[in-house]
Amino acid sequence: MSRAEHLYHRIMVGLLFTLLALPLLATLLYAISSDWSNTILPQGYSLKWFIQLWSDPRFLTALGHSLLICFGALLFSLVLVLPAMFVIAYYFPRLDSVMNILILMPFAVPPVVSSVGLLQLYSSSPLMLTGTPWILIGCYFTIALPFIYRALANNMQAINLKELIDAAQLLGASTWQAALWVVLPNLSKGMLIAVLLSFSFLIGEFVFANLLVGNRYETLQVYLFNMRNGSGHFTSALVISCFFVVLLVTWLANALNPERG
Repeated sequence: MSRAEHLYHRIMVGLLFTLLALPLLATLLYAISSDWSNTILPQGYSLKWFIQLWSDPRFLTALGHSLLICFGALLFSLVLVLPAMFVIAYYFPRLDSVMNILILMPFAVPPVVSSVGLLQLYSSSPLMLTGTPWILIGCYFTIALPFIYRALANNMQAINLKELIDAAQLLGASTWQAALWVVLPNLSKGMLIAVLLSFSFLIGEFVFANLLVGNRYETLQVYLFNMRNGSGHFTSALVISCFFVVLLVTWLANALNPERG
């Protein structure tokens, strides 16, 4: 690639990044403005909206609820999916094509339709889960499943799972010892990608949270919906805060990843 082509690509990437970041920058500017009505730029700047937001106990509670549900669903997904994927990839590789169809089933049914069915099932005994975080963890598990399965399946194909386990067995390890001490560390990058993709999607989920739980266990998106009629500056501060929460979780995950770089 010539120097001119390299410069052209850098300019195009910079332009694309600017276009993608422009709505976010405008939202941030509105969030820190004290008054912005008849001028191109704000007439004043203030952090009072962020201070008001982060000093609101209701917001902090909703943020805690969202983080608890998201990470609970992701942990539940990894605990269930990892052993199942290992068995399929090593013992029954032909089932992978069937699993690729099954994991897409949650997206075949609209969330509103799923919510109505779940309300009918779990609004009465013996399992009265409506209005509790447990029903959201179950729903979020089904949402996260395709992201987790696909990311881990790609990672297993990249490390050549069968040959890796066979090599470990030649050195005296059992199948499950090889899976635990050899395969699992090699899947850390795939698990990180799966968790980040799923978390960024789950933290913004609204339909299930609003219909199945609502204000009884208020999450971040339900809180945003409930505050929609308030100040636009406050709502913009909330949107920017949600973005930075996702950004912070992503940064922490990359910082803790032993294979980064």
